[in-house]
Amino acid sequence: MSVSNRTRLILELLLRSGREMTAAELAAGLQVSSRTVHRELAAVEELLAGQPVSLVKKSGSGIALQGDPAALERLGGIVSAAEEAEFSPDERQIYLLCLLLQEREPVKQFALAHELKVTVQTIGSDLEELAEWVERFGVRLIRRRGYGVELAGGEAELREAIRQLIRLRLDDAELIASRGEPPSHPLDRVLFQLAGRTDMADVESALWSLERRWAGSLNEPIYTDLLIRLSISLHRVRQGRTVANAPIPYHPPPQDRQASERAAAEAAQLAEQLSARPGVEIGPAETAYVAELLQDARGKDLALLPGDDLALADTVRRLIRSVQTSTGIDYDEDRSLRDGLFEHLKQAVQRLGEGQRIRNPLLEQIRRDYGVLFAAVREAACAALPQLEVPDEEVGFLVMHFGASQERLKQLRRNVRAILVCTSGIGSSKLLQMRIRKELPQIEIADRVSWYEAARIDEDTYDLIISTIDLPIDPRHYIKVSPLLTQGEADRLRAFVREAPWEPKPAAVRNGAAVEPASSADGLARLQRLKTTLDEIVSLVGGFRVIELGDEAGDLYAALDDACRREEALGLLSEAAAVRDRLLGREEQGSQMIPGTGLALFHTRAPEIKTSTLKLYRLRRAVQLPEREQDGSPVRLSRFLLMLAPRALARERLEVLSEISAMLLDEETIALLEAGDETAIRERMTTHLRSFFLTKTESE
Repeated sequence: MSVSNRTRLILELLLRSGREMTAAELAAGLQVSSRTVHRELAAVEELLAGQPVSLVKKSGSGIALQGDPAALERLGGIVSAAEEAEFSPDERQIYLLCLLLQEREPVKQFALAHELKVTVQTIGSDLEELAEWVERFGVRLIRRRGYGVELAGGEAELREAIRQLIRLRLDDAELIASRGEPPSHPLDRVLFQLAGRTDMADVESALWSLERRWAGSLNEPIYTDLLIRLSISLHRVRQGRTVANAPIPYHPPPQDRQASERAAAEAAQLAEQLSARPGVEIGPAETAYVAELLQDARGKDLALLPGDDLALADTVRRLIRSVQTSTGIDYDEDRSLRDGLFEHLKQAVQRLGEGQRIRNPLLEQIRRDYGVLFAAVREAACAALPQLEVPDEEVGFLVMHFGASQERLKQLRRNVRAILVCTSGIGSSKLLQMRIRKELPQIEIADRVSWYEAARIDEDTYDLIISTIDLPIDPRHYIKVSPLLTQGEADRLRAFVREAPWEPKPAAVRNGAAVEPASSADGLARLQRLKTTLDEIVSLVGGFRVIELGDEAGDLYAALDDACRREEALGLLSEAAAVRDRLLGREEQGSQMIPGTGLALFHTRAPEIKTSTLKLYRLRRAVQLPEREQDGSPVRLSRFLLMLAPRALARERLEVLSEISAMLLDEETIALLEAGDETAIRERMTTHLRSFFLTKTESE
């Protein structure tokens, strides 16, 4: 269970002696000072937290391990396994960084070489590679003869490095959903410790107590990232390592005074709750850091609008068309594929650009099951992302999206209501859903939820849960399978459905009250969803206008300010200045220009916006965008679409806005927008959205 050589040696000495030992005796055995032993004992206690073995310290007597013989024997086995573990070069470098992140003082290269059982020269080579990696996060790796090795940087930057190390080695689901036994590999154990895994339950409880509806509304990746960052912070605070008014690296908070004030109030409440835990004291600087974490999560969760990165959306379009040409399958009919690929590539492009290692444990099985498709997707990905090297592991994830799309054409009717939990990504969850529909048509996937929602769903609203991870719920109510659902797993799932000690529910129950039988209630719900979709289409198309701005719109700030004030005058929003600042903040993060045109799409969701709206604003004189270039030339903006939506928006309305965003990559639509013919643009939108609605009607 150890994560450092000294910790392991202390445990070995105590286990071997079978008696109480003084700090001086332990220091002599480790050849260190008694002060170092006392400091290391805190790490030992933390490692044993929640385990059936405890560290007992008696003043004037000594130190001993206390537990039943079986627990002590098991601890000895884990310690021995950790000592004998062999690391791959990648694992060794990650472990090396973990050791340095745990230390408060410089460490000799000889000690690191002894810990990892390699030569000093190997450690030196590893450190040279690691120095460049940690610099990305504002951390310096210091190496001086006679001094040793240490990591130097602000506490916020060091926490960011820890977060990125976790991403290199672990899927977030492995960390979040783990229960009971600690991981067997020593590298995973040290990462669990750095992540504050033992504090995660306390953090989650405090986070949900802030405002249950807010925490539950965050999408899964953002919520998971926030939870891990907060747990890392709490673990570091327990060690006495606190921030000093440092900003969060690479994540500037949204330009929103009200959001900032609300985050500060929530952070103060969170700090108060966590400070009630033993050994935790969260001061003003740490509270400010937590506020930035909360505000950053809220800002990301606004998600602006689906498909907001038009350059990436164009990449998705080219990827789909290339695979379509190779396979002869018409993927244009599957809008879910486009949305899933966009969400996946939004993170994948960043990972690839940063040179992060990518793990795909399903790669070999994907190659076997989708050989022809794998080759087509690999060729398409290389063509769509020419500036990046796309490894086979990433190609495998993309194949899962296309495989799910192929299965979607074979939907069958179902009668057993199931909830699906899959944390490997959108593509794998959809592929699993399609596999289930094909193999077990009697199962209806009522919803796809995140791991943290699964434990909170009312049991009366489903018959069973199908999950790709272990869940902290009654094992009679869920079954664990892999994302690809092998034939053996399909048979096991079929038997589980047949033999489970429950009966399919004749009525859905929501909010504690029974409603209509499933067929009637589901039919009405589908009609309501379709009505919401149609209402949004009619509202947006009917309210579309082409508006010309005068000479006073001489720069981007003035143009957006004028447009927002016009929308405010129509009663579509309040606080035009706040909405303008959001739009400007989004443009600072990345250009909203449609590649190769003088046209941009500015958009946001905000509480100040009362209803969705879409307008085309023409500038009498084109303006140059600051610090923006296309093909080496300054970017000049001649007109822009302004798409605004309320912060709280039904999924069906978001789907309509997403569909409009996708239209912008169509050459015919771009030509109409540049021409500025209001009637022609409205007719084009009507035709496209009518097709979208009819397709949705058939799928419902």
